[in-house]
Amino acid sequence: MSETLVSINRLFKIFGPGAQNALAHLRQGADPAQLFARHNWSVALNDISLTVNRGEIFVLVGLSGSGKSTLLRTVNRLIAPSDGEIYFNGAAMSALSDAELIALRRHDMSMVFQSFALLPTRTVLDNAAFGLELAGVDVRQRHRQAMAVLEQVGLAQVARQLPYQLSGGMQQRVGLARALAVNPTLLLMDEAFSALDPINRREMQDLLLDLQAQRQRTLIFVTHDIEEALRIGSRIAIMEQGKVIQIGTAEEIINAPANAYVRRFFSGIDTSRYVLAENFAGAFGHPATEGAHDHTF
Repeated sequence: MSETLVSINRLFKIFGPGAQNALAHLRQGADPAQLFARHNWSVALNDISLTVNRGEIFVLVGLSGSGKSTLLRTVNRLIAPSDGEIYFNGAAMSALSDAELIALRRHDMSMVFQSFALLPTRTVLDNAAFGLELAGVDVRQRHRQAMAVLEQVGLAQVARQLPYQLSGGMQQRVGLARALAVNPTLLLMDEAFSALDPINRREMQDLLLDLQAQRQRTLIFVTHDIEEALRIGSRIAIMEQGKVIQIGTAEEIINAPANAYVRRFFSGIDTSRYVLAENFAGAFGHPATEGAHDHTF
């Protein structure tokens, strides 16, 4: 049985003046569009509950404005929810002091953004070691750990270069290395590959899957690209207008989409590439491969 790392319970986030007053209306079934028109209350997250298991890549996918990035940022409380609770390792995030929250972000949660956010005057090595520096790790140790991760992502040979000397794909690898160097319990990735060209994007997806095969980490990954979600996700949550419409594996969502909104994501996609190979083996009387994870074959 999978162990839960993150549990989100009845989460709301409303922006606007007097936004707390919107909660009662929402719980009574009010239409978020009407609340915005009448009160200028913008409902970003509307009664979301879900769990993320240890060792899985949990993908949040949706169109622009669906609330996926807002939801991701509530997990480490870069955005404080209006109501509801997030539990990390069984502990309520709202109960943490400021100091405890900072320590959690430095040691247990790392984040990779769409923008590479590298420090331009620091070498690749020092950029990769930056989180460790913030955590108070001495220079020799942090350089050792950062170099080990740079080797994992194929950048050891450029460790002494500056970010401007690297391609976009290489810069994003540095961002990933920086996040991994602290050995986080949870890695949050917000449209991390969206700024890359298709070839580099595919390479980064391959790298992420390779790293996951070497050592299972827990990731929450935000994307607007359903093919990316199908390719890398252990489970996928599809969002629309602040609500989670469906959660499931790639196969579950492809075979039984919850509604027309979900079906629209698969328009023009060859979904046969994303079903589990063991189902085909089973159809021919062969036993399923135990522990199979990869959706593509």
